[in-house]
Amino acid sequence: MDWGYINARMRGMKSRLLDHNTLDNLILLPDIESLIGELEKTPYRDDIIEARGRYTGIACIEYALRRNFVRTFRKIMTFSKNEEAEHYITLFLHRWDIQNIKTILRGKNVHATNEEILGCLVPAGELDEATLAELMRQPDTKAIIDLLATWRIQWAKPLTQEFPDFARIGDLGRLEWSLDRYYYQDALRSVQGPDVNKTMIRHILSIEIDVVNIRTVLRMIRDHVDPREAAQYLITGGLEFDVKKLTAFLSLTTIDDALAKMSASRYQFLSSISEAAVKAKKISVIEKELERYLVMQGTGSFFGDPLSVASLIGYFWAKYNEITNIRVISRFKTTDFPIENLRLELVYV
Repeated sequence: MDWGYINARMRGMKSRLLDHNTLDNLILLPDIESLIGELEKTPYRDDIIEARGRYTGIACIEYALRRNFVRTFRKIMTFSKNEEAEHYITLFLHRWDIQNIKTILRGKNVHATNEEILGCLVPAGELDEATLAELMRQPDTKAIIDLLATWRIQWAKPLTQEFPDFARIGDLGRLEWSLDRYYYQDALRSVQGPDVNKTMIRHILSIEIDVVNIRTVLRMIRDHVDPREAAQYLITGGLEFDVKKLTAFLSLTTIDDALAKMSASRYQFLSSISEAAVKAKKISVIEKELERYLVMQGTGSFFGDPLSVASLIGYFWAKYNEITNIRVISRFKTTDFPIENLRLELVYV
């Protein structure tokens, strides 16, 4: 496996990501149209031109970003023609299969139009546009799950298992949790062993599981969910906290107490979140810091062994972060949000 070649290609692609100055310039632009015009001067040029022929405003930017993301990772697959590398890339992209299925289920649940749902999909995984379009045409949740099962798509398994509970209590969160749990457990199983590449991927997956579990714990405490019921939503395989520790957190009465218990871990940075935000139970503020930490951990992989999967992991997170930053900027162009506050919403890597 010529990881040296792949590493060189990934570093070349990384050099074309938008730097801090470019992002700051995008922040200063007065409106959506000027943002679209400026993005046309960047590596997003072809995607913006394609999008302009179909959409305007935020819809134009969203379409261009989705198209660019999909095109980028299809390109990586073409020069990583090796079973090991393809497996790792597919593992990363599976999360978009999960996210797309969640988006379709949520859309159907709130009776959104197919066009509205389509605008939120990113067909970067194994489920292509045609497959996602057919899923959107299904009339309800059960029909979507049945079609996935008919196609023998692996994500049907957890959904089928949890559907009786969903039908009984109507909590879409049960289905979403089942997808997350299945994805992480399946991903971890596929990278077992002492191999350095598998170890690196296991590490970042385990941090992701920590982040998902911390979010779950804090939301359950905020909403005063019974600890025994809440414990069902925890996912095994975290790096810092096992299920026993997390279950103990669920018995705490306040978010402040939970953050204090986490202060002796790698997540001690959460203790620096403003007391006002914690007292107001602003989970979104805490989630933003967790997301920032996850991105920094992922992009930090660029400094790993150049003859390993490190550059793939690093680029994946850097590209994901770049697109997230552009989406945040575009959304704030339609509000009166202060520029100084907007900068705080971005993650610079």
